[in-house]
Amino acid sequence: MKIFDSVQKTKREFIPLQEGKASLYVCGPTVYDDAHLGHAKSALVFDLLTRVLKANGYDVTYARNITDIDDKIIKKALEQGKDIKEITDFYTAAFHKEMQAIGVNRPDIEPKATESLEAMYEMIQKLIDSGHAYATSDGDVYFDTSSDSEYLTLSQRIEDEEKRQERVENSSLKKNAADFALWKSVKEEYNCSSVSSDKDDLMPSYTYDSPFGEGRPGWHLECSAMIEKHLAQPNAAFAVDIHGGGADLLFPHHENEAAQTRCSSNHALANYWMHNGFVNIDGEKMSKSLGNSFFLKDALKEYDGEVLRFYLLSTHYRSNFNFNTQDLASAKKRLDKIYRLKKRLFGLAENAEPTAFKEELLKALSDDMNVSSALALIDEMISNANETLDTAGKHKVLKKETIANLAYIEEILGFGVKNPYEYFQFGINAETKTKIDDLITKRNEEKKEKNFEASDRLRDEILAFGVSIMDTPAGTFWEKV
Repeated sequence: MKIFDSVQKTKREFIPLQEGKASLYVCGPTVYDDAHLGHAKSALVFDLLTRVLKANGYDVTYARNITDIDDKIIKKALEQGKDIKEITDFYTAAFHKEMQAIGVNRPDIEPKATESLEAMYEMIQKLIDSGHAYATSDGDVYFDTSSDSEYLTLSQRIEDEEKRQERVENSSLKKNAADFALWKSVKEEYNCSSVSSDKDDLMPSYTYDSPFGEGRPGWHLECSAMIEKHLAQPNAAFAVDIHGGGADLLFPHHENEAAQTRCSSNHALANYWMHNGFVNIDGEKMSKSLGNSFFLKDALKEYDGEVLRFYLLSTHYRSNFNFNTQDLASAKKRLDKIYRLKKRLFGLAENAEPTAFKEELLKALSDDMNVSSALALIDEMISNANETLDTAGKHKVLKKETIANLAYIEEILGFGVKNPYEYFQFGINAETKTKIDDLITKRNEEKKEKNFEASDRLRDEILAFGVSIMDTPAGTFWEKV
């Protein structure tokens, strides 16, 4: 299996730290708002990676964190007069629900920042003791970038002081402009006057009592500490096999994570670094400042979650993705073909036997997740299967192989996971579905009693909902037309 290392900028053969095992850590959401398409893209990319690793026989440990300590969360809590946990619990639950809708499996480990504070305190203290961090007179603790000779080697940047300073906390007490916060002491800007007349009432919800005083950890520190706590192995050269996230995280976030880890331990952070491209909306980079952050919850109102999954995975993960409705419609038609073939074979026995197609599909995806080649293989398999099934004959061998191929597509790519008839019912609300199902039950009863006039009348009532019905040996099914 080959992976493009975005730090070394080359494809590398994947050789894990422990034979037969693979560890993966991906930066998860900061839960202060709804997930947007960028979150969905990243989650889908690394969901696919875990599936491909498993298909190659690796025992995968996948961790994706929840950032539930952050200045943006504090700001929203103060604006809405709510406790921090109320905010983070709401958006964490929403994130999980939306990820499930697009077929993203839950990670094996999902650490929260609030549950990892002791690991953060320990890392900060190690950095202070080793001369890589310092406390300021106002209670902050900063990482001393000048103490790390390898700083900026991850992102391979050479930035002047002004540009560096724009990306990090601005403080006249820092030794160097590029130094970043490990611990932030309580500041006046986060007073609670808009929420309560007694500031102490809300203090416990957004500050933490640490060995360094009241405050909260820096964002970069959180991931490093969680990786060390949950994934790092004693005496290993790296804390984790693969570290992933969006391309925007390479600098400063991953650069700073890597610095913290190597300066507080006897190992580097990750052996392989993987970054997915940006999501653009109609050719323009998606960002909240531009007002074009397309929330996933809104997309799911208009499109089936699996259609969004197929579309967002239809281009190579390292490429920037241009989201537009025309391409989305084309992607749906491509996914429809999988379901049309699945419908032709509906009711036949499952089969998991090896096939040449399965071998070729895994080979394509094992080449740095070459999804374009994988989808071309799928298109060819579907076309050939339909062409043969259209000819006379029972085609028992082909049907068995095709069922095995479709099951493998479902397993490794997450496409075709639904009942093929239910897939084509998207857009019909639950109340209408119940009415249609009840009418079908009544129609079947009338047909059984040979009351054909009544059954025909019920059929017309069903068709009036804008659906078609199919009577098959496995039962009566319907779909939206």
